Amino acid sequence: MGDFNLALVIVAIVVCVLVFIFNVYLLVNFQHPDDANQAYFPKFVVVLGLSVALISILMLPADVANRQACKNAIYNGACNLTLPMKDLWLAVYIVDAVLVFFIIPFAMFYYEGDQDKSVGKRIKSALLWVVTTAIVCALVLGILYGLVGKVDFTVMHLSSSNTNFPSSWDFSSSQQCIGGSGTRVCSAYLANASSEKTWTMRTTFPEYVVALATIVGSVLFAIFGGVGIACLPLGLIFSFIRRPKAVITRSQYIKEATELGKKARELKKAADALHQEERSGSKGRKWRKNVKAVEKELLQLEEDVKLLEEMYPQGEKAETAWALTVLGYLAKLVLGFLGLIVSVAWVAHIIVYLLINPPLHPFLNEVFIKMHDVWGLLGTAAFAFFCIYLLLAVIAGAMMLGLRLVFITIHPMKWGATLMNSFLFNVGLILLCSISVIQFCSTAFGYYAQATAAQEIFGHTLQSLRGIKYLYKYNVFQIAFVVLAGLTFVYYAAFGWRRKKPSGRFQLST
Repeated sequence: MGDFNLALVIVAIVVCVLVFIFNVYLLVNFQHPDDANQAYFPKFVVVLGLSVALISILMLPADVANRQACKNAIYNGACNLTLPMKDLWLAVYIVDAVLVFFIIPFAMFYYEGDQDKSVGKRIKSALLWVVTTAIVCALVLGILYGLVGKVDFTVMHLSSSNTNFPSSWDFSSSQQCIGGSGTRVCSAYLANASSEKTWTMRTTFPEYVVALATIVGSVLFAIFGGVGIACLPLGLIFSFIRRPKAVITRSQYIKEATELGKKARELKKAADALHQEERSGSKGRKWRKNVKAVEKELLQLEEDVKLLEEMYPQGEKAETAWALTVLGYLAKLVLGFLGLIVSVAWVAHIIVYLLINPPLHPFLNEVFIKMHDVWGLLGTAAFAFFCIYLLLAVIAGAMMLGLRLVFITIHPMKWGATLMNSFLFNVGLILLCSISVIQFCSTAFGYYAQATAAQEIFGHTLQSLRGIKYLYKYNVFQIAFVVLAGLTFVYYAAFGWRRKKPSGRFQLST
């Protein structure tokens, strides 16, 4: 077994290196040209955050493989080179929490600081915000940990009298315990409800920090993930339905381009006015509302420009460009239907395995186990794909709600046009939700991930934590996830096929 464990360690190291290289590739190709050759600290935070998020997702399959490495040993420590998964889980999620609540906010405050100020003043301003946040978080965590940082395990108190060791064993449906002269002396057999006791113990502080971060992430995951699990595939499908059907004429192109140019000048004028208000220090509620409106209109303008370029390709390779546009929409249709299958599978699995007690069927658990029996890496890859799909759904849900709700800031991710503040926001969202995604997956795939360190942390401890356990006992997050997924599906069925109408003249609210 030692050779297998050594191979597992080598694979873990190789995967970490590949994840780092992949995230550097994403950063280089998604970053905005304005951020080229600068903003190195935010870029480092982005790569580190994405690496921690992806590695944390891949750790659950590694946890399963680590458990199976010692399945013939009395305990995990009996195997050489076994990974200390519980320590690794806690370390990764402490790093996750530090990044989300301290490092990423500092990088965002520094990046979005007034460019006219010196570097020292921008660092000082960002540190002021982060230190204030750290003090508040430390006070809240300390008070909560001191008051309710305990776990309550429900146990059954059993006791029995002594009896002579029997010379023969005679068990049946009517005789289920060892007894003499027809008298059963097994307390467990005769135990009543009054024998249940509550065993209380204080959890460790790192586990408590992970638990609270999981709760915050679970709220966001239930909202954004529930919306995104439906809008991610349906958005692709309805994008195909609303696609341009044919190339427009030159006169139509000139007319549309003139209208878009007029809209762009209005937005520039509005953005200059907001910038003047910001410099004068008048950043109230009305200012934030107007900034949100300008961001939405600017994003819509970029989409309209892209659509116009698709409908009227220019240059020597115009026909090739139109053919690629058609193929792109066909690819969206195929990916949309494949994503719809995955989304339906997720929702069905939540209903039949998590919401119904006892579960009707293991469903995806059984699929992963059979794939794992065929080839271990196949089951691991399938499990990782379903977890990463949930994270993609969270980003899609945040983007959709950001376009429609005033209190959610828009941070789009675009190939070759993503600013660092949008990168940092989405990385923070991914990190925060990755904790709850792992907790959700360790629960949803309980058969596949049984007896792992992840289940010990996210199953027994988290679901027995005082004041929090009722959220999991009554499946609050799972129900919210399914309900929002259903409402989003109804919304797309009713309105998703409609083509967006260009907005009229833009004006700031007064």
